[in-house]
Amino acid sequence: MEDGLQNLCPNTSHNWSFAARPSKNARERLMRAASYLFCNHGFAATGIDTILARAETAKATLYNHFASKEELIAAVLQAEGETWREWFFGRLAQVEGSARDRLLAVFDVLQDWFADPGFYGCPFINAVAEFDTGNDAVRRAAALHKEHLITWLKAQAIELQAKDVAEVARSFAVLIDGAIVAAQHSRDPEFARNAQVLAALYLDNLTAQARP
Repeated sequence: MEDGLQNLCPNTSHNWSFAARPSKNARERLMRAASYLFCNHGFAATGIDTILARAETAKATLYNHFASKEELIAAVLQAEGETWREWFFGRLAQVEGSARDRLLAVFDVLQDWFADPGFYGCPFINAVAEFDTGNDAVRRAAALHKEHLITWLKAQAIELQAKDVAEVARSFAVLIDGAIVAAQHSRDPEFARNAQVLAALYLDNLTAQARP
């Protein structure tokens, strides 16, 4: 079954997907099967039996590790977030140059992600869109994931000596999320380039405003 998972959710050199990595035990096999199905077919639409069939695991094994589907979803979101951030921030750490260079490089990394055959969008954006706004577990997971990104963006804004660090971070978060959703819906990775052009214009405007 693991071979089928690798074929359907390619383990590329980018290695951004938790679902595409090899499993070390039954718990991870369940989580990876669930991750692939949730991300590609939807959280609500994916039933427990479908996950068990894909993981080739008994129901008893599932409930030995997870008390409910909601608990499984939370574990999958945490794992996907950690895997993606490791890849994303690892790529950005290789960028040499200024904070501006790193901020614009964000969209180069996103374009690589969008162009991957296994790209299924952001699981956090997908989950929040699917679930009722009162689902605290999903919203907490999404907020934590976003906070990692906002913190990194704020650090770049501080280095730029921006007057409003939070505003710069929020503006880039809007461009990033917008590019992700547009690329997912259109299957066109070039939306990363469109967002990069807008980001460059935004940074140019910040520089102009900072001049005496």
